[in-house]
Amino acid sequence: MKKASDIDPLDRTFSLESLKGKGERGKYLPRITKGSNLVRLSPEVAQLFPTEAAVNNALLSLAELSRKLPELVIRPKRVPRKRAAA
Repeated sequence: MKKASDIDPLDRTFSLESLKGKGERGKYLPRITKGSNLVRLSPEVAQLFPTEAAVNNALLSLAELSRKLPELVIRPKRVPRKRAAA
């Protein structure tokens, strides 16, 4: 006869019937998304950018362009209005 100390707690077999109906869909989703930067893409965007690298490259290009944009756009300086003689 085996003693309690000789029994391996990981050496259990489970039947599929005992596991069915025990799961809860999305149980840990709030905890996972809380500390993560996951973003769900719309299907149209997902077709344009099929990989994670493609999305990252597009966003980095956009960020670089937005940093350079103030340098590229030359805004005319405001010309003071002439006052009418009083």
